Amino acid sequence: MDTNELRNVSTAALAYLGDCVVELCVREYLVEQGLSSSARLNAAALDFVRAPKQAEAMKNILPMLTEEEENIFKRGRNMGHGATPKAATVAEYRAATGMEVLFGWLSLQKREERIKELFFAAYFPEKAQN
Repeated sequence: MDTNELRNVSTAALAYLGDCVVELCVREYLVEQGLSSSARLNAAALDFVRAPKQAEAMKNILPMLTEEEENIFKRGRNMGHGATPKAATVAEYRAATGMEVLFGWLSLQKREERIKELFFAAYFPEKAQN
């Protein structure tokens, strides 16, 4: 998609896609780590995709974002929310949504390398800094 087409994609649609993109990154990572039972994979995946964890991960990558990426994140973060999960604060939920919007936007641009770079920096900052 070109930049003009991306501007017309709703924030909710970007979050919907981004949720899947993050989930796919998590699943690929866990399978690569050798987890093989679906119960263990699902339990481990939950540790990555809960709003508080995504909000924490987003803090790790904020300094890495380009101005345009930061604007996309803020677009998602500022999206109106009807309900917040019990296990997350409003701020955590909003940051998690912003992260999903960013990953959805990057996916529509076919920027897989940037997605992987940000995913690893988000969840494994100690490895990204080395």
